[in-house]
Amino acid sequence: MAMRSIVPFGWGGSTLPGRMANDDPFIRLWNDVDQLFRNVIGDVGPGEWLRTGSFGPPVEVSETSTELKVVAELPGVDEKDVSVELQGDTLVIRGEKKAEEERKEGGYHLAERRYGSFSRALRLPCEIDADKVRATFKNGVLTITMPKPAELQRQPKRIEVKAAA
Repeated sequence: MAMRSIVPFGWGGSTLPGRMANDDPFIRLWNDVDQLFRNVIGDVGPGEWLRTGSFGPPVEVSETSTELKVVAELPGVDEKDVSVELQGDTLVIRGEKKAEEERKEGGYHLAERRYGSFSRALRLPCEIDADKVRATFKNGVLTITMPKPAELQRQPKRIEVKAAA
């Protein structure tokens, strides 16, 4: 799909003598938005910001009648580089993935591996007793098990379904 300019044909060009492109309010807005993105994510190509700086690990959140379970994939991260915090009804997973060797600027054809700090905050449906939370780490997978408060551990009541008259 070809990209087209949002600026009307001829604006800021030689067809309007005496009118500079920077004088047009639409072009100034366009340039300002471009500059904002460059300031936030840097001057990198599409998707490059995902590979630099911090990232959030992918997680699965599941629930049973008695507990909540969060499983986070942290491949290449050591257990000692991971921390889990419970702040009210928010679970925060933080850590750092360290590079195995010193990286050099030249010689790479493609570098998609991520290094650096990461953080993921998950809002829980209720406050959890931090003393009862269990976290285990095995083969790059962090599993956090949190028992629900007693008032939320009710067993579901089965409702009989009858045929309509």
